Amino acid sequence: VRYAHEDEITDLTVNQAGTRLATASADHSVKVWALPSLEPLQTIASQPDVVSALAFGHDGNSLHVGRMDGSLQEYKLRLAKLKPTLAQAPPPQAPLQTALDQAELPEKEPNNDPRSAMNIKAPVKVTGVIYGKKENDTDVFRFAAKTGEQWVLEINAARSKSPLDSKLEVLDASGQPIERVRLKAVQESWLTFRGKDSNTSGDFRLFKWDEMKINQFLYVNGEVVKLWLYPRGPDSGYMVYPGSGSRYGYHDTTPLAHPLGQPAYIVEPLAKGSAPTANGLPTFTIYHLNDDESRRRFGKDSKLTFTAPTDGDYLVRVSDVRGFQGEDFKYTMTIRPRRPDFKLTIGGFADGVPRGSGREFNVKAERLDDFEGAIRINITDVPEGFHVTAPLTIEAGQLMAFGAIYTGTDTAMPENDFAIVTATATINGKEVTHDIGKLENIKPIDKPKLIVQVTTNESGAARTGTTTDPLEFTIAPGQTISARVRVKRDGFNSRVELGSHDAGRNLPHGVYVDNIGLNGLLIVEGQTEREFFITADDWVPETTKHFHIRTTAEKGIVSNPLILHVQKK
Repeated sequence: VRYAHEDEITDLTVNQAGTRLATASADHSVKVWALPSLEPLQTIASQPDVVSALAFGHDGNSLHVGRMDGSLQEYKLRLAKLKPTLAQAPPPQAPLQTALDQAELPEKEPNNDPRSAMNIKAPVKVTGVIYGKKENDTDVFRFAAKTGEQWVLEINAARSKSPLDSKLEVLDASGQPIERVRLKAVQESWLTFRGKDSNTSGDFRLFKWDEMKINQFLYVNGEVVKLWLYPRGPDSGYMVYPGSGSRYGYHDTTPLAHPLGQPAYIVEPLAKGSAPTANGLPTFTIYHLNDDESRRRFGKDSKLTFTAPTDGDYLVRVSDVRGFQGEDFKYTMTIRPRRPDFKLTIGGFADGVPRGSGREFNVKAERLDDFEGAIRINITDVPEGFHVTAPLTIEAGQLMAFGAIYTGTDTAMPENDFAIVTATATINGKEVTHDIGKLENIKPIDKPKLIVQVTTNESGAARTGTTTDPLEFTIAPGQTISARVRVKRDGFNSRVELGSHDAGRNLPHGVYVDNIGLNGLLIVEGQTEREFFITADDWVPETTKHFHIRTTAEKGIVSNPLILHVQKK
């Protein structure tokens, strides 16, 4: 829901480039908006009479206004500069280069408030306990930091069987909260159908969901999540990042439970010190505070990433989020430099490759200290007679890439049944390579009872490609293309399930198999083919990726290898 004016709209117009919208209202105001985001750019208020006609100048830098009293006026536009969205926000500065040696200190009481804060020097590890005989205990520590330094603060309590449910805050020298980011609401919504627990990443049903986009950020009662995939039909909702498992919080916000009807807002960041343009929607301030680590790896333990805004002293406050305490409420707090990195694991591949077909494998990333860059995966020394779809890329901000291994109908047992996997990423301007290990058990097994092939959707002889010369498709951002999937049944008579929201394995983020509903992509009993559609969202960047279709039948058979090119028209 967007409130443009306080009264009815009397006229509107769009500039020739289709990037600006001007609106006039009976409330005597004129406003200019960005398209398609409808972000307010300029308000021209207090018109002497109701505006009945609007027209942009030929250069788009002026607006002509005609009023009910017959008067005309030209306004030179002074359009506010569009702010980057969170997905486009500048990356963090390089991490602080500091010796890894950490002092280890016990907490010293009293340190309940800023005046009695215990002085520490980062990097440091402090052991403490939340317990006070006379009053509820909080522990406050003071440390110095310079402008732009990036520090990671972590609590280890629940992971060490402590009953402490920690809350971690970074405050200024006087004990006041420090603004991390201000988020302006640009679209109003609320949770429909049912509420959400604090873990679920799927089925976020939202009012006006069709006006939202993948990768937009959603603010819900202090929690910030990011939209990952559109609803798959009228009886489903958005998936939020990371797309599976427990959902992530952004800006170190903690995922919470939310009731049905909870207000929710699509939000964008405000530049430091800037005032939000009035649009009738609220602005939210996020402080340096965390209850449960936002990437869901530490359970009830807290983690914060803090970038010092200025030179000076800062306070760290540790407490129990419930206000509880006890002699066994022990914790270890670590303050260390931010060190972005990644770890990869190989999975999804088990008992070999069926002759004349293929098997899927996956590579999953664990992103450390807010590293969000792309990761390139190279696979070498593949056994003779086998073909692997490589290289693969885990896209920026994503966690998974899917590949496939193929073999012929008469492949011999290889001498070595493994391939070597390495991964490379650019971190703080430097190329970092990790040895991931081996993709093992690459050997031929019996021919399957089912073969899956994707072909072009055209009359006559459809093209399929080969393992060494894969079938290629080209799609433009905002476009939908079609293809066909065919199966050859050799004793397999059941329905063939080919996936639901994840039917296009390893498609670029923002490109998906469309129009399949809640039943997913499937070929029912007695049939051997069907048409399907691939859609690319209008923001998807140009890229080229290997992909395939996978069925759960026969322990996971994959289609012929495919390549998708995303190219602008």
